[in-house]
Amino acid sequence: MSFQGERTVIVTGGARGIGYAIAEAFVKNGDFVAIGDLNLEDAAGRINDLGDRAKGYEVNVGDPESVQLFVQQVAADRGGVHVLVNNAGLQHIDKVEDFPIEKWNQLINVMLTGPFLLTKYVVPLMKKQQYGRIINISSVHGKMASPYKSAYVSAKHGVVGLTRTVALETVNEGITVNAILPAAVRTELVLQQLANLAKEDGITEEEALHKHLLGRQPLKRFVETSEVAAAAIYLASDAAAAITGQTLSVSAGV
Repeated sequence: MSFQGERTVIVTGGARGIGYAIAEAFVKNGDFVAIGDLNLEDAAGRINDLGDRAKGYEVNVGDPESVQLFVQQVAADRGGVHVLVNNAGLQHIDKVEDFPIEKWNQLINVMLTGPFLLTKYVVPLMKKQQYGRIINISSVHGKMASPYKSAYVSAKHGVVGLTRTVALETVNEGITVNAILPAAVRTELVLQQLANLAKEDGITEEEALHKHLLGRQPLKRFVETSEVAAAAIYLASDAAAAITGQTLSVSAGV
């Protein structure tokens, strides 16, 4: 089913990195974007760059009450939610025996519980309008592992499972649910990882880049945020209406 008119798109973690690139792409596509971010000041600051077809909202994606209020606010402002992009993420790198439990809980909460909660509260709106596109930003770590990233890898594997489950539950409701699996994307988050990886291994950041991020990647370069955004635009389009429960790798050959 197609949707006529201006769609409302929620992008979590949309104030920077992949999320901002996705928000910008949807605005250029003619949609209205609700940027949800833990830091309202950051979200509001980026709105100036996107114009009047975007609005910033404060949301803690791991908190049920915060997520429910956020979805209610967007729906009240816009009359519905047509596309949901679960993008919010963070990273912590440590050996499993040294991995702080509070960091484990934080990463799982943001990157797995968060998509579950957003989906939980958005799906009833999409069912009511018999139209919806849910796009979860997983990672190549949704199908493979790397050392020192136990929480991140676990969350990203979980997101793939969530994607496939919700796709089956909503397949006859005009809703599609898919996941994008990027490889190493040129973002502030990834660049910060390099210093930690280099320190852990006692090597240079350039060596860490090829060992941990590009070593198994046939195309030896970063994926750009615009390339991930283009995949999101496609999965939200009418051309992808028959694609659901799938993973789309934007992974430079991984």
